[in-house]
Parts: sequence; C-alpha cells; structure tokens
Amino acid sequence: MSSILERKLIVGLGNPGKDYRYTRHNLGFLALQYLSDKLKLKVKPCSFTKAMVAEVTNDKMNAFFLFPLTFMNNSGVAVKAASEKYGLSLKDILIVCDDSSLDLGQIRLRNKGSDGGHNGLASVIYNLSSHNFPRLRIGIGAPKPGYDLAEYVLSEFAKEETEQLEEIIQEAAQCCGLWLKGETNQAMEKYNRRKENGKK
Repeated sequence: MSSILERKLIVGLGNPGKDYRYTRHNLGFLALQYLSDKLKLKVKPCSFTKAMVAEVTNDKMNAFFLFPLTFMNNSGVAVKAASEKYGLSLKDILIVCDDSSLDLGQIRLRNKGSDGGHNGLASVIYNLSSHNFPRLRIGIGAPKPGYDLAEYVLSEFAKEETEQLEEIIQEAAQCCGLWLKGETNQAMEKYNRRKENGKK
C-alpha cells in the first residue's frame, strides 16, 4: 500500500471580523474552526492568498483547512488559489457553507450542485469554472415573510436557536471528518437523511 496520502482541502465560507463571527452566514467558518480545535490545529495566515489556513498531516490524512478572508462574495478567489497551490482535483475540495433553503440544523452533503442562490458558492463555481465539487450545506432556516434575505443571513442567531448551535456545528464537523476519511457515502447516509426522518 502506498504511503502517499491523497491531499484534501476543506473550505469554510464566511465573513472575516468579529462583527460577523456568530452570524448565520458564518456557519461554514464555525464548523471548520470547531474541527480545527478538535484536531488541535494551529490556524495561521496563509502565505499565498488572503485567508487563514491550518494543516493536518499524519498517517491517516493530509489535509488543509481554509478560511477565506476575501468576504463571502469573493470566496472563490481564495479557493482557486489554494486548489492551484496544492494541486487539487475538484473531488478533493469540500466547501462548507450555510443554506437558507434547509431547516435549521439540517445538513446535506452532495458531490456537486448549483449555487442555490448562495453568493459564496457562486463565487467558488465561477473561479473553479465548475460546479462539480463536494459541498456541505448547513441549514439556517428561511427568513420570515417580508424579511430581507441579505439582512437575515448577516444577523445573529436568535436566543432559542443558539441552544441548538453547538450540536449543529458538531454534526457538521463530524460529517467533514467522515469525508476526509473517504467515507462520503457513509456521511450522506448518516447525516443527509437523519433530520428528514426525524420530521416524519
């Protein structure tokens, strides 16, 4: 068996700065930060693009965690720079982001798809010239009728929602962990359906 591990990249989408840290749009950041903390990784400024990055290399994985600092709408700039720097194929890039079309707490892993109206995903698709890359979408629920979507995603979670937030972030991080180990189908089976079944 070869000792060379396949290199992978997980990107958490969000906006930099303390004003945005706990907003709905920053769930990608929060989930990846949680995973970085669990693995005791040091997140540091990236040398080749505007981002923060952490690396984990051991006998089981060779992966990079990227936190673009380009603001959400230009996330793809940092993702493209990382994919070129590390010589990655699209299947080895996982984008983690929020999704207002999914109920709060529901997560969904897919190997490809459209941007679904998400500006961060749209930027990644544009810069990679493809939609054929894995993405993990974390539900934040839809805004109430008449509430502006842009304002909604940039707002902080309501008090009752924050009680669920830790569990949501943990599950997203666990899903990322399975993906890193090459267990994508298992991750989909475990996390994509669980919330749906629970609602029946």
